[in-house]
Amino acid sequence: MAEEQQTTEIDEVDPGPPTEEAVRAVLDTVEDPELRMSITELGLIYGVEVDPEGMVTVDMTLTSPACPVGPMLQGMIYHKLMQTPGVEDVEVNLVWNPPWDPRTMASEDVKMALGIW
Repeated sequence: MAEEQQTTEIDEVDPGPPTEEAVRAVLDTVEDPELRMSITELGLIYGVEVDPEGMVTVDMTLTSPACPVGPMLQGMIYHKLMQTPGVEDVEVNLVWNPPWDPRTMASEDVKMALGIW
């Protein structure tokens, strides 16, 4: 008796857009190259939006308007998020309002590392 072989095709499953939490988890891995600290821990991320088509918009600020690593950080964010399943495109906006203040926006660990009491 010959056994019939069944082939099973594996369908690619569309993961859909990532959650805001998944995007923030990716952003946690991006470090400010000067301070060597997470941009989320520094409080530089002001907002994250993900639309149903997988377009991710990140509003962020810099430690100062003259920060020379701004374009580098934008590129790092774009690159890491574009590797995230379900992300179709990324827009990283620099915003300046409210001005960044580590005393109120940074995590407790960052405040300790920076000597802010």
